[in-house]
Amino acid sequence: MEGSTTAAAPAKRAKRTLRVAAISGSLRRAWANTGLIRAAAKMCEESIPELQIDHVDISDLPLVNTDLENTGGNVFPVAVEAFRDRVRGADCFLFASPEYNYSISGPLKNALDWGSRPPNVWADRAAAVVSASGKSGGKRMVYHVRQVGVFLDIHFVNKPEGFVQAHYPASKFDGDGNLIDPETEEQLRRILLSLQAFALRLIHGKTAA
Repeated sequence: MEGSTTAAAPAKRAKRTLRVAAISGSLRRAWANTGLIRAAAKMCEESIPELQIDHVDISDLPLVNTDLENTGGNVFPVAVEAFRDRVRGADCFLFASPEYNYSISGPLKNALDWGSRPPNVWADRAAAVVSASGKSGGKRMVYHVRQVGVFLDIHFVNKPEGFVQAHYPASKFDGDGNLIDPETEEQLRRILLSLQAFALRLIHGKTAA
């Protein structure tokens, strides 16, 4: 009818596939935390297709030593450059690590530190952290990673939290480090969905700004 107006329907955002750089803080073969990453990758392939897990291997990273850098141009060793490129290209992060001596494992801390070298490649993205450890479930490690993330400007999902008592009261992983416990699988699924939602909020907020 002449003079009438019809409100436009709000535009729907196209679904976006998010690349998740997943890092295991254990270098042991067949260890549970790498198993959590494998389980996450399989879960995303089967039921969360908007998340793509990229397992970033940190076993070749040298110990942080600024003598290895070309300070004039921030040039890093080849393995470090490759690692930083994969971190830089991610939309969000998943950390899975055991607890070492009440804190962060050495390999994971080393990776976090290499990524922090100027320019910091971690900044302003979402992350989730899980731990398969002893009876504590890795709580101290998880909270220490969050503390380091404050300086690195990583935005962590708060809930649900990912504390897994790997072998208590019964083992949740088989001999090859594969996750076999349905309850832990569901816990991991909820964490991934929370990471996806939080990462999208951050991305859309940047786009709107």
